[in-house]
Amino acid sequence: MDLTYTAEEEDFRARLRAWLAVALPTLPPKPSPDDWPGRRKYDTAWQRALFDAGYADVHWDASPTLRLIFLEETETAGAPYVGANFVGLLHAGPTIDAEGTAEQRERWLRPILTGEAVWCQGFSEPDAGSDLAALRTRAVRDGDAYVVTGSKIWTSHAEVADWCELLVRTDPDAPKHRGISWLAMPMDAAGITVRPLRTLAGSTEFAEVFLDEVRVPVANRVGAENDGWRVTMVTLSFERGTAFVGEVVACRRTLGELARTARANGRWDDAVLRRRLGRLHAEFAALWRLIQWNVSEAQATGGVPGTGGSVFKLRYSHARQELYDTAAEVLGPDALDLSRDWTLDRLSSLSYTIAAGTSQIQRNIVAERILGLPKDR
Repeated sequence: MDLTYTAEEEDFRARLRAWLAVALPTLPPKPSPDDWPGRRKYDTAWQRALFDAGYADVHWDASPTLRLIFLEETETAGAPYVGANFVGLLHAGPTIDAEGTAEQRERWLRPILTGEAVWCQGFSEPDAGSDLAALRTRAVRDGDAYVVTGSKIWTSHAEVADWCELLVRTDPDAPKHRGISWLAMPMDAAGITVRPLRTLAGSTEFAEVFLDEVRVPVANRVGAENDGWRVTMVTLSFERGTAFVGEVVACRRTLGELARTARANGRWDDAVLRRRLGRLHAEFAALWRLIQWNVSEAQATGGVPGTGGSVFKLRYSHARQELYDTAAEVLGPDALDLSRDWTLDRLSSLSYTIAAGTSQIQRNIVAERILGLPKDR
């Protein structure tokens, strides 16, 4: 498998790098982390700038390799992360592009790309835990609409979202993986209550969402009725396969900053710490190669990442936690200072072995779908 870049791809990198050098100095100050309306405005303005410059559609209309280059260069340059746009750009949008009808793509993709529409993810439920297919939110067909009742939890950016990618049970009598449908729910529909949740780090990017007989048009269903689990696997393949690319670049940059800080505060004299930093350097270099491999596979198979995304997500989740545990060693007592970026990053890293499918779920996927081991009976 060829992991090198073509001349055309390197030209794309050079043009993007030059544009970023001009665009980034014009950005306004970032809003407060708790100001989600302000953050939405900031994030969607950046998305509009990308659209106007011709880079917004890189998530879908460009090759997986160009998508990789885009994420690498924007993160390296310190460009704004997708922020409030991440569900639409990295999850719902690619899923609609791959599985939606022509009318659905026409309706939903451009507003995501221009920053006009923000999406949230309504997958997890309070009583389902890691077993996503055990969801109990019901959708009963009533003419040309579904009447949805239930609740969701860990719904990212629900308080500022326009749309929700929602999993519902449309056939309660079918085996649990076969009675699910994937809906696009407008967040201004009657019967929706959003309750923000405060994380360990003090942020409120998640929310509980309560659904009381919410009417969602049948036309908002992506894929066939009761085929939502297969569509969901497409969504999760994007979430596990390419959504963390920029974060790996950020982690590699953090490693360099940790080494410089350790040299400055005397922690570099600790041979054990130096070996740990060296091992993490090799770990993230290997993860970057795994990303390239997954992207090459996606490019060869139509653009949807494969099960290799689970291998990446499993190892990356733990490597990120190890990275910020090491950061705490470098900082010493300062690691308790919540004003330090690495301290907040360490707290948020605890969620990575849960988000986008727990590590236990990823191990099952690797065992059954890659190694061919039998399922537990």
